[in-house]
Amino acid sequence: MHDHLFMSLALDEARLAWLAGEIPVGAVAVSQGRVIARGRNRKEEKGLALSHAELEALSAASRWVGDWRLSEVTLYVTLEPCIMCAGALLQSRIGRLVYGCPDPKGGALDSLYRLADDPRLNHSFPVRSGVFGRESATLLQVFFRSLRKVKR
Repeated sequence: MHDHLFMSLALDEARLAWLAGEIPVGAVAVSQGRVIARGRNRKEEKGLALSHAELEALSAASRWVGDWRLSEVTLYVTLEPCIMCAGALLQSRIGRLVYGCPDPKGGALDSLYRLADDPRLNHSFPVRSGVFGRESATLLQVFFRSLRKVKR
């Protein structure tokens, strides 16, 4: 299935983020069955709180499409988006979102909020969760476990 293929590419981006010392979250934007943009967390590298994987991928996808409207784009991300990223998905009119694991402390699509299908907003989009969810969660758990060991 295509969702698994593209999510595996998002996991590759998450691993690259880890190698760069970032929280391992990766994203891939897809249009008409082909990857048009990639993103990974770059907060430490850029010194910018806005440098989440989703925003990096959305920015690159908008440049590729030549428009801020991304209604024909599916974004694959390894972790459930936060409020900021969910807002950007709504503002970009994303066509669809697929994510790996939930974020019980900050997830804005299923865990804490349901922004993708809030009837008060002027856009909604379908969400699929759990694609390579275990792999995405394990990557984050091992990363944070290794950080805690270093701090001891």
